[in-house]
Amino acid sequence: MYAGLQELGVANGEDLKETLTNCTEPLKAIEQFQTENGVLLPSLQYALPFLDLHGTPRLEFHQSVFDELREKLLERVSAIALEGKVEERYKKLEDLLEKSFSLVKMPSIQPVVMCVMKHLPKVPEKKLKLVMADKDLYKACAVEVKRQIWQDNQALFGDEVSPLLKQYILEKENILFSNDISFLQNFFSPSPKTRRQGEVVQKLTQMIGKNVKLYDMVLQFLRTLFLRTRNVHYCTLRAELLMSLHDLEISEICTVDPCHKFTWCLDACIREKFVDNKRARELQGFLDGVKKGQEQVLGDLSMILCDPFAINTLALSTIRHLQDLVGQDTLPRESPDLLLLLRMLSLGQGAWDMIDSQVFKEPKMEAELITRFLPLLMSFVVDDHTFTVDQKLPSEEKGPIPYPSAIPEAFTKFLQENRIACEIGLYYILHITKQRNKNAFLRLLPALIETFSDLAFSDIFLHLLTGNLTLLSDEFALEEFCTSLFDGFFLTACSRKENVHRHVLRLLLHLHHKVAPAKLESLQKALEPTKQSGEAVKELYNQLSEKLELRKPSPAEVTETPSMELPLPTVPTPASR
Repeated sequence: MYAGLQELGVANGEDLKETLTNCTEPLKAIEQFQTENGVLLPSLQYALPFLDLHGTPRLEFHQSVFDELREKLLERVSAIALEGKVEERYKKLEDLLEKSFSLVKMPSIQPVVMCVMKHLPKVPEKKLKLVMADKDLYKACAVEVKRQIWQDNQALFGDEVSPLLKQYILEKENILFSNDISFLQNFFSPSPKTRRQGEVVQKLTQMIGKNVKLYDMVLQFLRTLFLRTRNVHYCTLRAELLMSLHDLEISEICTVDPCHKFTWCLDACIREKFVDNKRARELQGFLDGVKKGQEQVLGDLSMILCDPFAINTLALSTIRHLQDLVGQDTLPRESPDLLLLLRMLSLGQGAWDMIDSQVFKEPKMEAELITRFLPLLMSFVVDDHTFTVDQKLPSEEKGPIPYPSAIPEAFTKFLQENRIACEIGLYYILHITKQRNKNAFLRLLPALIETFSDLAFSDIFLHLLTGNLTLLSDEFALEEFCTSLFDGFFLTACSRKENVHRHVLRLLLHLHHKVAPAKLESLQKALEPTKQSGEAVKELYNQLSEKLELRKPSPAEVTETPSMELPLPTVPTPASR
């Protein structure tokens, strides 16, 4: 409590204790101690007895004066940090720190010492080490001081950042597995600016400040974790962090990050959920502008493009371009904008391989993706238009024309072997589901059982699919639809993929009232958790069971109600008269 006072020649509690122990007249000793160490203001000598008459303890008075002086001192320190020449102001603060640092462990004085350190751009290393060595001091110091400690202690900085990164991933997963299923509000609904107001991004932004070294450390953490886990949410955080610093106009960092302008342009596209022609040219300019010897920047650009929000925007734009090409009677290879979208998708999807191999080269695009797969998707769009037109023709001119049910073998093969084709194919299926196109959905659904890296069973796709399926809620009453969706798709992976189990239960929690009772009963049995199932699955299953229990009719309703029909009186026939 009194640490450091003796070094400054100021008497403390221990001195008073020693004085009282060795004196013969304690009252005189106390009076002398008060005179020597009290507030040296002549006029105060007459005011203090007046406070005594009002029953105000001397401790309360001195504490009040002390608090007021401390506030004034804090204000003065902050003012010194802003006035005069840079060298002069820092010299004053350094002198003040030298004089006051011995009191840093004294709780009442500590805020002043911490305030002086906060305003010093370079705290003497010796004092930083003393702060770092003491847990309480480290905890109490301002983030400006901690930055100076962190930049030379990567392990300590990692310990501070790690819980935030875990929290960020957990928040993303909680959104994907939320029980609130809707096609209007989904994982991709919040705008980029809203997302980067999140707690983790804001805390990391504050921790980094204008310190390029700390920013580079965070990026290195994100790259390492992305490589270790393949979790694409780290790519999202990489982009959000840069744009958060951009919002605060931290030019010290934005100007040295070669991805800044590219990320800024892409951020605008993500906000609109579409890459227009003007921004497409800008993005292409950045990619084409990567000079020889600077290829390493492709690793960071690929990570920015691997962000699920970027992939979502590029895939949605690709589907929209394909629809436009159908109307224009144009082939995919004749559209420069479409080819650029594929180039960026390819770069994003190849991020992990590029960073892992440290071979910074754009992935080669397979010609068949453009010449065979995309025209195949366009043929599906034509099939839909043809079927719709056929339905509108007068009935006498045609017989009933069934919707095409066969899936071209090439489509299934592309989904299994080509990552870009698989991504675009999945987004096309999301598109037709959102259009309430049941026929097209049931036609292509079997192709999803086996896809590249099981992308059809990824959390992001299943989150979007379950949301879009709410638009087809009335179809859940049909046996054929439920059998195709549940037995033909979801249940094929439930036993080996717990995340699929969770998504199916989420969907049924939302739409169970639409499913036929017999089908619902069989699904309930099929989805019963095993001993190996996680707590999340068990919790969802219990919630579903409770809802289904509430829907069951009560025993009173089940018992047969008496017939309300009255017996008809017998009427004699003419023959019996």
